Amino acid sequence: MKLKKAIVMASVMLTLILFVRLNSPLNDYVMLLKHGDREAFVPTLYAFSGTNSALLDTIQLEAEKKRIAPVDARVDRVWKAIPGYNGLEIDVDKTYRLMENAPESEPIRFVYKEVEPKISLDDLGRVPIYKGNPNKPMVALMINVAWGNEYISSMLNTLRKENVKATFFFDGSWLKKNTDVAKQIQAEGHEISNHAYTHPKMSQLDRRSAYNQIAKTEALLKSTLNVTNKWFAPPSGDYNQMTVDVAAEQGLKTVLWTLDTVDWMHPPAYSIIRKVRTRVEPGSLILMHPTDSSSAALQGMITAIKQKGLMLGTVSETLSSKRTSLVEARP
Repeated sequence: MKLKKAIVMASVMLTLILFVRLNSPLNDYVMLLKHGDREAFVPTLYAFSGTNSALLDTIQLEAEKKRIAPVDARVDRVWKAIPGYNGLEIDVDKTYRLMENAPESEPIRFVYKEVEPKISLDDLGRVPIYKGNPNKPMVALMINVAWGNEYISSMLNTLRKENVKATFFFDGSWLKKNTDVAKQIQAEGHEISNHAYTHPKMSQLDRRSAYNQIAKTEALLKSTLNVTNKWFAPPSGDYNQMTVDVAAEQGLKTVLWTLDTVDWMHPPAYSIIRKVRTRVEPGSLILMHPTDSSSAALQGMITAIKQKGLMLGTVSETLSSKRTSLVEARP
């Protein structure tokens, strides 16, 4: 009796093994499940479950055509650290679920997802940043504030009118004396970052002094504005590797600029606008200060940037690997 039962069980097991081996979708499903790759076996699972294979095939074919590969972050010989940029692809699973009960005559509404690069900005180590990824159609306005409040209000008005958020880098000694102005800038939704404490030439400082220049302003940003900061902009663009290192030790990346308005020399507004119109490109970080020249030029600068099909974001947004927009279908 036991022998007969064993023979039956062996026959059943053999049948199951043959079924799995001969049934490619199920076999693929089992193998991929063992490796924990759910997204990879979604199409296989659909094929096994007997769903609309024609729809699935169409979605998969379009996914192959429309896929945009991510771009890894890298270190450039001239521009130093260049952020990565997310790829874009159709989410086959979500697109199928969205369309499986739709009429056959209805066009497929594709759901997209971003694909992160294998190498990110954080993977590059302690390297300064001068620009964003050239594939990302966004630029940032960097406004360094170390003295003078006369033109801040008019610049805020222009930024508000154009719905543009900039990144303001505060000198700590200025911030200590002008907390109310700083809070007004923050209330407008602008990003706030670190510009050292007394506007020194960072490369000429010893390690402890360089560290303290950043740390004092960082502490003040936290205590007065409750800012969790990411960036350090060295005054006058003066730095060395020690500067980058001591900033990194405090969780900050050193950021400079792609395009300088040189507004501290008080050029006419039209020359700044012309420079921006001629030289701005995807990923540009544009340096300015609250001066008469930049205040007068700001509207024209923003218009010129937008006319070139570029978006304006903060430094964090511009240097992020996230795409500027995601095509997304909704039920």
